[in-house]
Formats: sequence, C-alpha cells, structure tokens
Amino acid sequence: MDDDQPPQDSKLTRSKEAWARSGKFLTGETSRPESERLPPGQHLTRDWPVLDLGLKPDVSREDWRLRIDGLVSRPATWSFSALLAQPQSAPVSDIHCVTTWSRYDNHWDGVLTRDVVLAVAPRDEARFVVLHSYDGYTTNLSLDDFAHEGALLAHGWEGAPIAPEHGGPVRLVVPHLYFWKSAKWLKRIEFVAADKPGFWEERGYHNRGDPWSEERYG
Repeated sequence: MDDDQPPQDSKLTRSKEAWARSGKFLTGETSRPESERLPPGQHLTRDWPVLDLGLKPDVSREDWRLRIDGLVSRPATWSFSALLAQPQSAPVSDIHCVTTWSRYDNHWDGVLTRDVVLAVAPRDEARFVVLHSYDGYTTNLSLDDFAHEGALLAHGWEGAPIAPEHGGPVRLVVPHLYFWKSAKWLKRIEFVAADKPGFWEERGYHNRGDPWSEERYG
C-alpha cells in the first residue's frame, strides 16, 4: 500500500475518535517513571492484546523492505538480512497501550533506533520522524523520542519472531510512549524538519503520548 493511502475510516476508528472527544479513560492523575512503574489509568495484563485497524498485511521476511530516507546523509533500503547485519540488541521493557493495558518485562530482539540514526546520519535540519506501515498507517515522533533509550526496530519478542498480528516481521517499539506510537509492519522511516501528525494524531490523539503524564488525547 502506498504511503499516501491511509487506512479507511471504520467503526473502530469512529469509536476511538469519540473516545478522544469524551476523554475516555482519563483519570487526571500524573506520575513519573522514576517513582511509579504503572502509569495512571493503566492495568496489568499477562497477554499481549492484538489491536489494529482491521488490515493485517501479509509480509514475509523475504519480501520485507524498509526504506529510510528524508533528511539523512545516507539513505538506505534494508532487506531483512540487511537489518540482521546491523548491530543487534536485546532490551527488556514495559509497554503501555492507550486502551489502558500495560505489560511488564517484554524481551525484544532487534536494532536500537540509536543505531539506525548512526547508520543514516540525519542532517542538522531533521527534527522529527514519520513512521509508515504496510497497512497505510502513519505516526509521528520527535527525533529525540525516536532515538530514546530502549527504542528499537524489533523483529523478535520473547525469544521468537514477532508474529504477524503483532506487527511482524518488523515493528517499531518505543516503550516510553503509548504503544500507538510503536508502528506495526514498519515500511518506511522518514526524517523531516517539521512535525507531521499521523493517523491517530489527526483523529484526536495526543501528539506525543507520554503515559506518565496521561497524554492520551490532544
């Protein structure tokens, strides 16, 4: 699917837009990760719930390609084998979904986004990143959030390849923000000078999505 063809609105999309308008799940509380492990309004789960826009791209490791371009000195297109040729890391992190579930101690395998940044060398004017997915989904991050400690392009979870329903073969994981920022079925990383809201940000979700400040909606 082309980058400029976002997923069609659906009953799910309209429901979540209504959540944003009504402030669903907001508690008004704040906490900090330095002192609280579970952000306000969240509950723990041992499962990993499956959430998507109703489209589940079927992309094999052999066919998967990741384009990294925009304001970078060394644009690249990586195959899965090229991804594996990059420095590999295995961070452990908690994840927090805006729909109020959190899951502790996820074991990932992949390439840290800091190593992606080193590989492509963003130009001085690059300040933001737009993530594009194979289902047409997009989301935006500041360059600082994209390159945050523990963020990675993940191809493995709990010692196995990431399943297609969870965004495999490769997804973004940005554990310090709500999980809608961690784009599934990653297809393109675009470095840009000006911020560009993505699919949910245009539909009422917060532009950044810090769970500890409960930045669910804009």
